Amino acid sequence: MFTGLIEELGTVKSVRIQSDVMLLSISAKVVTTGMKIGDSIAVNGACLTVVEVGGTAFSADVSRETIDKTNLGKIRVSDKVNLERPMMLSDRLGGHLVTGHVDSVGAIRGVNKKGTVLLFTFEAPHQVQKYLIYKGSIAVDGISLTVNEILGNKFTITIIPHTARMTTLGFKKVGDIVNLEADIIGKYVERFLNPKS
Repeated sequence: MFTGLIEELGTVKSVRIQSDVMLLSISAKVVTTGMKIGDSIAVNGACLTVVEVGGTAFSADVSRETIDKTNLGKIRVSDKVNLERPMMLSDRLGGHLVTGHVDSVGAIRGVNKKGTVLLFTFEAPHQVQKYLIYKGSIAVDGISLTVNEILGNKFTITIIPHTARMTTLGFKKVGDIVNLEADIIGKYVERFLNPKS
């Protein structure tokens, strides 16, 4: 379980396809502290398992399911990625409950500067859009964010300068693909109300 508060921007060192699995190697200084094989790590919001650790780098296997359902299948060497270690039960929950199980990808449809903030417009498929509520939470590339407005199959979010500096959203542009994870609480409420769905 994660909080959606990004700890560090990592840099992709290598991408190797091995049969039906991709081995993704990432350089990072903060998240590798105390990291060991078998640990979970959220990379752009997708929960991966660490399979190698060395100095200020780690590697993780990416399954075919994750390649197909997230933007990790399009990742390239030198790309920046959002990184977060799992939360501890003793941590404050500063973001929201993020599982690291990406629901779908979406696309950036607008980036507008308003004073010191950026107003992002994202397009989302129905399986994500149906869980969005005004001022509710969504994880975009693993970042815990608040929904400003819902417009049909699009939604908007305000990005403060700190978030732009500390995450990949600071250099994303219109047309870029992002990982989306809807708030898990909404999914459970739907299941309880519609057990046959």
